[in-house]
Amino acid sequence: MLGLSERRFRPLRGRAIGFVPQDPGNSLNPVRTIGAQAMEAAALLDEPDKAVRQELVLETFAQVGLDNPRRAYDSYPHQLSGGMLQRVLIGLAVLPRPLLLVADEPTSSLDVTIQKRILDLLSRLQHELDISLLLITHDLAIAAERADLLVVLKDGVIQEAGRTASVFSSPASAYSKKLYADVPALNPDRYAERRDPGFRHLQTRAGAAPKIEVSAVTKTFTVDGKALTAVDDVSFTVPAGTTHALVGESGSGKTTTIRLLLGLEEPDRGNITVAGNPLTGRAQGSLRAAWRQLQLVYQNPFTSLDPTWTVEQLVREPLDRFKIGTRKERTDRVCEALANVGLGEHLLSRKPAALSGGQRQRVAIARSLVLKPDVIVLDEPTSALDVTVQADIIEALLSLQAELGLTYVFVSHDLALVRQLAHTISVMHRGRIVEHGTVADIFDNPRQPYTRSLLASIPSGVAGVAHVVQSRPRPVVPAD
Repeated sequence: MLGLSERRFRPLRGRAIGFVPQDPGNSLNPVRTIGAQAMEAAALLDEPDKAVRQELVLETFAQVGLDNPRRAYDSYPHQLSGGMLQRVLIGLAVLPRPLLLVADEPTSSLDVTIQKRILDLLSRLQHELDISLLLITHDLAIAAERADLLVVLKDGVIQEAGRTASVFSSPASAYSKKLYADVPALNPDRYAERRDPGFRHLQTRAGAAPKIEVSAVTKTFTVDGKALTAVDDVSFTVPAGTTHALVGESGSGKTTTIRLLLGLEEPDRGNITVAGNPLTGRAQGSLRAAWRQLQLVYQNPFTSLDPTWTVEQLVREPLDRFKIGTRKERTDRVCEALANVGLGEHLLSRKPAALSGGQRQRVAIARSLVLKPDVIVLDEPTSALDVTVQADIIEALLSLQAELGLTYVFVSHDLALVRQLAHTISVMHRGRIVEHGTVADIFDNPRQPYTRSLLASIPSGVAGVAHVVQSRPRPVVPAD
C-alpha cells in the first residue's frame, strides 16, 4: 500500500479502511444535519437507489445503539450528546463494511461509562462484521483490556510489539516501563512517594477548618420553556489543604456546580463559602475580590490560552487585572509562578504554539498560582494530555499542594486518577450527590448502584489483563 499513488489509494478510504476520529464534537459539520452528512458516506455504497441508501443508514444507526435512528438522522450535531455523536461516527465508518476500522482515541473526550459503552460497541461490531480494529490510544489501561496485540511507539519508532499480556507482564523497553508506571489504573501507587503518611487522613486533622462549604445549593435553568434542575440540593465541604473530587457522567451537574462555586452562576437557593467569604448574593465587585482566592485551571491547554500572547503576558494578566505590584514586582511574581511549575524564564517570550501540551498546561497552572490563591478548581486538567505528560502534571500539582497548602476541587471522569489524588469524593447523578465519602468509602465499599456502575466502567488493571486477553480468540501472530 505504501507504493500506491493517491489515485489508486483513494478508493480504499472508506470502503476498505474506515476511520473513527478522536473528537466527535469537531468531526461533524455543525450547520448540516447528521442525515445530510450520513448520505455523503452512503455514496460509497454500491447502491444507486437513494431511498435504499437512507434505509441502510438508519439500520446502521440502530446497529450502533442509537435508540431513535430517525431522530438522530434529522438532528444537528449540537442536538446530540458526545456519546451519541461518537456512535454516529462509528456508524458512518462501518456503513461500507470496511476490512479495517481505525479508531483514533475514540473515547478520550467521553466520561467513563460512555467510554465503556463505546468500546463495547467497537468490540461487538468487530466480531459481528468480521472487521479488524486498529485502536490508537494513550490510555494503556484501555489497551491492556481491549487489545490482542500491542505496538508501543515513540517518536515514530516502534519500541516494543507483541501480545498484550506479554508486553504488560514483562515490558522490555525503558519507554514501555515508564508508560506502564505512569498509568493510574495499572499502577495504583504511582504517586505514593508524593504524599505524606497522613494523606488519606488530612480531612480529619485537628483544627482543619473547611476551606470550601457548599450548603443545600440548587440551580434551575429554563430550556425550551421547561424547568431543568441542573443542581439539586448539593452540599459538601472541603477541608483546607485537601483535594475533593466531583465525579459523574456527562450531564450529572458537575460543570454547573463548578460554575456556581466560581461565582459564574448564582444559585436559586443555598450558600457557598470559600476561605470564610460568602460567594452567594454578592455584587460583582466583591466577587472579584473573592476570585483572588479562587482560581481555575481549564481542561484543554490548547484552547484555554490566547495564542497571540506570550507566556509572560498570559501569566501576568491576573496581576494586571488586580493592579498588584509594580511592573518589576509583577515580572518577579510571574517568574516565581513559572518556577513553581517547573518552567524556566527562557519561556517568557514564547507563545503557546511554541510549547508542548504539557508546557501549556503548566503555564495555565502558573497563571492560576500567580495571585497566590487558597483554592484551585481543576476541571479535567489532564484529559487532553498523553499519559506521561499527565503524570508530570499530576506530580507538579501534588508538590504544589504540599508546599503551598493549596485546596483543590478536582473534576474528572478518570476514576483511577481520582482514587490516587483525592481525599474525599462526591458522586453526582442527575444534579444530586448520590454518594459522598472518603476514597476508601467510595472505592472499597460503594453503597449506591450508580456508584458501582461507575467503578465497574474503569478499565481493568494489569492483574486482569492475562485473563481478559486469554479469554479472547487468539490472533495469528506473524513469525519474526
